Formats: sequence, C-alpha cells, structure tokens
Amino acid sequence: MKKIFLLVSILLAVSTIYAQQAKPVWVTIKTPNLKCWECRERLDRYLIIENNTNMDGGLAQWKFNLLQGEIKFQYLPDRINPDIIRSTLNNAGFDADAEKAEPDAYKMLPPICKRAEDGGGPQKNKPCHIQPYN
Repeated sequence: MKKIFLLVSILLAVSTIYAQQAKPVWVTIKTPNLKCWECRERLDRYLIIENNTNMDGGLAQWKFNLLQGEIKFQYLPDRINPDIIRSTLNNAGFDADAEKAEPDAYKMLPPICKRAEDGGGPQKNKPCHIQPYN
C-alpha cells in the first residue's frame, strides 16, 4: 500500500511540474539589414551561442525570411521575452523592429549586411537571399 501511495504521489508531482511550464510563443521581428545568406549564417551562429549561454535556452527555434527581412522566433515566455530577443539582435549588429543595432557590433558586420542607406544589402541584379553552392 505504501508503494502505491508513493508512486501516485510521484506521478502527481511530475504532472504538476509539467503543467506549470509555459507553452512556447511565436513573435516576428523585422530586421531590415538581414537580407542575405551571409548575414543569416552569421546571425544563426550568434543566436546558437547566446541561447546556450545568456538566454537560458529560452529560444526554442527561429525561422528566417530573407526576402521580407524578418525572423520568426519561438520562445519560452517563462525564460525570455521579445525585448531580450531584440536586444540580442542589436548586440549581434542587426536592427530589430524600431531598435537600432549597437554601433560597435554594426561596424563589425561585412558590407553586405549593413543597412541599405549605408550601401549594404543586396546589390542590383545580384540576389543574395539564395543559399550559395559550396
């Protein structure tokens, strides 16, 4: 009888823990200077490192739309929020919605990843949103 009671208690405790975890939420963030494959790879590497070190694994996944210059993030709201995601993008050198990139990080981006007004982005008749062949 004690074993059954202990088993039922453990199962209730485990189910309570899982019930309290927040469900992942999606947010779309505009990044106008994210239009090419090189920028995408650079930001992807940065997000993987930040998610594992500074964001407590709060980013579940992200999807790039290079033609629209936006990223859809699925995040865990009990760990991070959209402001933290925007700040992370800014620290990587990319604009996020209305927030401009950190100047020092922006300077380190390659020319193609810079804002259009700074001469960056896709060049005329040279689309860069298509994955290059290796």
